[in-house]
Amino acid sequence: MADLEKQYKAIPLEERIAMSLAEEIPEQWRPYVIRDQWLVVKCYFSRRADLRPSEVAVLAEDDDYVIRLSIAKREDLTPEMVQAFVADRDPNVRHAIARNRLLPEAMREMLKSDVDELVTQAAKKGAREVRFRQRPGQAVLIR
Repeated sequence: MADLEKQYKAIPLEERIAMSLAEEIPEQWRPYVIRDQWLVVKCYFSRRADLRPSEVAVLAEDDDYVIRLSIAKREDLTPEMVQAFVADRDPNVRHAIARNRLLPEAMREMLKSDVDELVTQAAKKGAREVRFRQRPGQAVLIR
């Protein structure tokens, strides 16, 4: 294990959570935050509005649906990511992408006949503008 990774893993959980929400994350820690073993750290990090394209790509493929759901709300997704979210195994992720303005109409029509009724309802409602939140001292987060 690299020395920097050992240093990161020595940071207490509460400090990692605070770091994932901070307005500025020290550059050396970003690669570790995105792959943190604690879901809560990655969850907060995945909601940041200032994620880089490479970070969005990594999080879009995360095993946990909560992380993918956070990413599916973004408006900086590639067409491939949108397509993957439409076909996601988790209805919560499909629900989130059903409200995304990037969703092509043909895919929205597919989701209107999804096996999950809530996904169907979301697709019928159509796109929704991304909403943001920022608390004092924290990064801008996607709600």
